Amino acid sequence: MDFELKTLTRARVCTEKCDALVVLVPLNVEEGDDTLSVLVEAATQSGDFERKPGKLLQTYRTTGIAATRVILVGTGEGSAKNVRTAVTAAMGTIKGGNAQRVVLCLSLLKEAGASHMQAAVVACGDAAYSYSATKSKVQPAKLQRTVVAVASAAEAKAGFEKAVGLVKGIALAKEWGNRPSNHATPVMLAGAARELAKLPRVKVEILGPKEVAKLGMGSFMAVAQGSEEPLRFIVLRYDGGLKSDAPVVLVGKGITFDTGGISIKPASEMDEMKFDMCGAASVLGAFRALGELQPKLNVIGLIPSCENMPDGKAIKPGDVVTSMSGQTIEILNTDAEGRLVLCDALTYAERFKPRAVVDIATLTGACVVALGAVRSGLFSSDDALAQSLLNAGERSLDLCWRMPLDEDYADGLKSNFADVANVAGRAGGSVTAAKFLQRFAAKFAWAHLDIAGTAWKSGAAKGSTGRPVALLVEYLLEQAAKTTAVSKAPAKKRVKTVRA
Repeated sequence: MDFELKTLTRARVCTEKCDALVVLVPLNVEEGDDTLSVLVEAATQSGDFERKPGKLLQTYRTTGIAATRVILVGTGEGSAKNVRTAVTAAMGTIKGGNAQRVVLCLSLLKEAGASHMQAAVVACGDAAYSYSATKSKVQPAKLQRTVVAVASAAEAKAGFEKAVGLVKGIALAKEWGNRPSNHATPVMLAGAARELAKLPRVKVEILGPKEVAKLGMGSFMAVAQGSEEPLRFIVLRYDGGLKSDAPVVLVGKGITFDTGGISIKPASEMDEMKFDMCGAASVLGAFRALGELQPKLNVIGLIPSCENMPDGKAIKPGDVVTSMSGQTIEILNTDAEGRLVLCDALTYAERFKPRAVVDIATLTGACVVALGAVRSGLFSSDDALAQSLLNAGERSLDLCWRMPLDEDYADGLKSNFADVANVAGRAGGSVTAAKFLQRFAAKFAWAHLDIAGTAWKSGAAKGSTGRPVALLVEYLLEQAAKTTAVSKAPAKKRVKTVRA
C-alpha cells in the first residue's frame, strides 16, 4: 500500500473523492460550520457516536461529502496510543471491503505531532499487511493508497516519512517471521539479507560453516550440528556515519525452527517455533527502515541462524562445548539453544568496538509468564542504554520493561564440569538466561530484549507482530540525532595561560 501526505482543511476534506474517509475525532474537537464538523456534532448530540477511543460510526454517501463512505472514529483525549486504537478499529472495517483509496483525516486533532503521525501510519500498515507467500491463490489487495490529511503537511512531513519507512521495516519483519521454516531456512534468510544490500549504504556479508568454524564459534556450531540445513552467520552494515564513529550493533536470534533438540518440546503448538527467528527478522526490518530513512549513524547487524533439530549428531544434555570467547559451556538442556548461538555473536561483536550492543531474541517462556504480550523484557548492564531503550519504547508504542540482573541470579549457572551451565532451573528463567548472556558482553554497553511474548500472536490472529522493529528504529534515530548534535557543537576555545 502506498501512502501520500496532503494538506486538507476540514472543508477541503469534504471535497476529496475517495472510497472511504476516516475521520479521527477527539473529545476536545473544535466546532465548525463545514459539512464534516456539522456531521460530527449532530452524530454526537444524538448519541449515535461516542468520541471514546475506537468507537465508530459509519455513513454512506453523505450529502456534501465526496467520499463514498465516511467513518467517524473517536480518539478520546487524542494521545498517540488512542490514535493507534482508533485507526486500527477503522481500518478493520475497510480491509475486507472494496475500498481502493482511503483518506485518513487527522485535521480535527488539536495535537498531531510526529508520535501521532507514526501511530496512525503504522496502524494503517499493520491493518493492510496480508501474508501470501505460501498460498496457492492470492487475492491482490484492493486497498492501494492511503492519503493522510493534516492541517499542515510541511510540519508533518518529517514524521510522515519516518512512519512510512518504519511501515516497510515492520512489514519485512512480519513477512519473514510468518514464513514456515521450510520457506525460511538459514540460507533463505541470508538471501533476504542480501536483498537489503540493494539499499543505499547497506552492505552484507554471509559466513558459512567453514568460516564460522575458523572463528571458533563452537557454541553456535553445536546447536546447528543436529540439522541437515547448513548454518549461516549474517553480517549487515549500514554506514551512515563517519568511519571514526563507533557503531551500534544489533544481534538477532535466527533459529529458523526450534524443536528443542534432544530436550524435545511437546507437540502442541510446536508449529509456532517457526517464529523463533523473530529476533533476526526484527534486525532485517530495522535495516530495511534504515535504508529508507538514511540516518547519520553506523549500525551493524549480526544474525546467527540455524535450526535446532534432534538428529543423531545433535548435542545432548551433559555435553560441554567451547564458545568463541574460550569459555566452556555445559549444555544441561538443548532447548536453551538461543543463548548458545547468541553468546558467540556477542563475542564477535567485540571486533567493532561498539558504542552499544542490543540483542533481540525470543528467548524464554518465563518472560511470557512475567510480562505477557504487552511489554518485551529488557535487561541491561548499562543504565543509560536501558533508559534510552525504555524511552524509545514509550515514544514508539513498542513497550518494554526493565528486569533485574542481580548477581545472585547467576548462582544457578554454576557447573562442576564447565565454566558455566546453559540453564539454571525454572525459577527466574528469563533473568538467568540474561545472566548467561551477560558473561559474554562484558566489554561493551549491552542490552538484551526478550521478545518471546511480543514477537507473535497465537490463536485466530496467529502471526508475527513485527515487534520490536519500531523500538529499535526509534532508538537508532535518537542515537543518530545525538551524534549529529555533538558533531555540530562548536569547539571549545583554548585559553592561554600566562604565567607571571
